[in-house]
Amino acid sequence: MLFHTWPFALFFIIVYPTYLVLKNTKLRLPWLLAASYFFYACFNPLYLILISYSTLLDYTVVMKMAKSARRKMWLSISIVNNLGLLSFFKYGGFVTDNLNLLLSSLGISYALPAPGILLPVGISFYIFQSMSYTIDYYRGNIEKETSLIRYATFVSLFPRLVAGPIERAKNLLPQLQKPPRVSIQDITDGLSLFIVGFFKKVALADYMALYVDKVYDAPEQFQAPALVLATFLFSWQIYFDFSGYTDMARGVARMMGFRLMLNFNNPYLATGLGDFWSRWHISLSSWFKDYVYIPLGGNRKGKFNTYKNMFLTMVISGLWHGAAWTFVIWGALHALGRFCTRELERTSFYKERVPKVVKQLLVFVFVSFAWIFFRAATISDAWVIVTRIFSSGLANPYCPLPALALTVAVWLYQFAYESRLRSVLELRYVRIGIVLLMIIYLTVFTPASEKGFIYLQF
Repeated sequence: MLFHTWPFALFFIIVYPTYLVLKNTKLRLPWLLAASYFFYACFNPLYLILISYSTLLDYTVVMKMAKSARRKMWLSISIVNNLGLLSFFKYGGFVTDNLNLLLSSLGISYALPAPGILLPVGISFYIFQSMSYTIDYYRGNIEKETSLIRYATFVSLFPRLVAGPIERAKNLLPQLQKPPRVSIQDITDGLSLFIVGFFKKVALADYMALYVDKVYDAPEQFQAPALVLATFLFSWQIYFDFSGYTDMARGVARMMGFRLMLNFNNPYLATGLGDFWSRWHISLSSWFKDYVYIPLGGNRKGKFNTYKNMFLTMVISGLWHGAAWTFVIWGALHALGRFCTRELERTSFYKERVPKVVKQLLVFVFVSFAWIFFRAATISDAWVIVTRIFSSGLANPYCPLPALALTVAVWLYQFAYESRLRSVLELRYVRIGIVLLMIIYLTVFTPASEKGFIYLQF
């Protein structure tokens, strides 16, 4: 059940009014939980077994931790269980394929059978959210949640269930502890957010996908200009697709009285790679910083350990995105990029002498180059794209001018938003005018779309 489809519209038309009627009663959380589980079951009813098990185990672990002196043992149970589930369902096929390659290289004819495991939608998101709760309680950062229904709702709240943001218990659980105040401002702001996200997904991301998919599905058939253009458009496609999902999720949650965290902050205006990762998929970046990078030692033990921890964190982040070597290379490229630029970005020369727009363009070019490995189906395809970009001819490609025009318009808007014009763009009538233009565009030019969100596969 995708946000930009009619089944979700029907689902929300039923769930939302009932929620408003029940929000000041004891049935508020049971209704939210039932709606969230129904939402998830629409992808596959069997998914409910997994999310219920994960939720119940982590809830029990924290309750036991509160009464036991062996807190680390209970924390270990939670971490091993969560990572075990994630590894089994997400990486079983990847491990089997690589073991078979190893056996073949050793001259062993035996091949392990393919596991045939179905990857549950959103498993990475809700497992990371649930696991952060047990870690935060162990560290003494939060109080335990005594209500199983409330905790289950925290894990499964449908707006953010399948692709985030990955909420922290200290932000979302307090919002579930008392009936929310849903104002007219919440409804209008939430609806505006949803429309913006809908526009990003349907009018921009799905339109760009038509060209990107054509080129990346057969890269050997295209020359440098088409490959560069497809890579440029994919950079924006994945941003519009994922930030569009997040905007819709935050919009739906806002209409229900919940404030989900900001997950994207104009990442393609970043002036450094560190700045980029503070703007892109913020909930995941901060999760890896708090639960991987800092526990590894962070930057506390000299440059060598800092770079080692940075490299491990980025590679693990790459592997989180997908069970393929292309994602590992993507993560490693970002780690190497940080190695090469971290000290430079701290110099007065870079901060004061290099024009801001030059820094932004350099970051965008590097990030776009790394996206090649993220998008390519195989390492071979990625290598074909990279080599042909620098060696093939300059035949004129078919150029989707509307896609380019829309991208440039959004990019210019973002530049304006981070300039002195921000106060103008935040005026109520300007915001209403932009939303109306989006609605008109969606009505006149955009066909119905049921293309899935890119990050649902992660």
